[in-house]
Amino acid sequence: MKNSYVVIRLLLLEVLSAIAFASPSTVPAFLWSTHHQKISSNDALNYQTLSPKDLAKAVLTQGGWADLLCSGRQSPQSVDVALVFVGRELQSSHISGNKHADLALVDTLKVLFTKSNFSMAFPYIVSAGEETMESSLFSEFTEACVDDFKVANVAFSESCTVEGENFLKLADLHSVHDHLRLRAEKSLKGQADLIVVCYGDTQSMKQPKQPRPESEVISELIDSVEKSGAKYTVLYVSDPVRSVQYPSHQELERFLAESVAGNKSANNTGCDEVCQFKSSLFEGILVGIVLLLILVSGLCCMMGIDTPTRFEAPQES
Repeated sequence: MKNSYVVIRLLLLEVLSAIAFASPSTVPAFLWSTHHQKISSNDALNYQTLSPKDLAKAVLTQGGWADLLCSGRQSPQSVDVALVFVGRELQSSHISGNKHADLALVDTLKVLFTKSNFSMAFPYIVSAGEETMESSLFSEFTEACVDDFKVANVAFSESCTVEGENFLKLADLHSVHDHLRLRAEKSLKGQADLIVVCYGDTQSMKQPKQPRPESEVISELIDSVEKSGAKYTVLYVSDPVRSVQYPSHQELERFLAESVAGNKSANNTGCDEVCQFKSSLFEGILVGIVLLLILVSGLCCMMGIDTPTRFEAPQES
């Protein structure tokens, strides 16, 4: 056990050093479980730059999820819950200690990753276009299993964007807790549940003004699964399409507000803090230009003054 812990720590350090040089447009993905059989260290870290669909294939084949999601391939060691958490904040560069990273989220993932028996890391995941991460993963899962895709339940949180109606909708974290509790009461054995939770601005947490930190949400989810007594495996990945390199909702709201204001009557003379800052800045620039012109004009006038270089001696009377 001690040797395995040392190996995991070394793998984590290797992941951090690899992610330190990652492109800002890539995001990391982590797969772990405390109930899954171990894999060799050679397969635990994938340095390749993967699309979401390639990530899904790697999770199915290398991570063993094909045994969980595809009927006819389920093994006696199959877990009860396959949890996919799609974040919105973490980028590859953040793991290496970037000052813009959510340190609480990074620390939470480090703890969950290092204490697991089975773990894999994918430092570089890129966007596949306009399709969301959860939609790409789910479509690849179903396509890879062909007609053998079979789980007890497929559940998505309302903050996820995915097509189809043949799955459960979970309104908030309490709905996830209730779903896990009902599963424990039914004692479903040999059938796994696929639960996809997406962290976003809406989050379906009924707290649009003060959303809960991503680290708290994922910690509460893991605690709920553990309290239910279910064997589980977790895939964490950020969504490059909605990651932090794109404008925040505050910036978008201001842009939309300014656009609407431009279409309204010009009688509206209100000016907020940003407007006042801009006006003060422009005033300062204008005054600076005027003073610079005065200085240049004065220097030119002084250089244009002609004075004699020699003066005649006064004549004696």
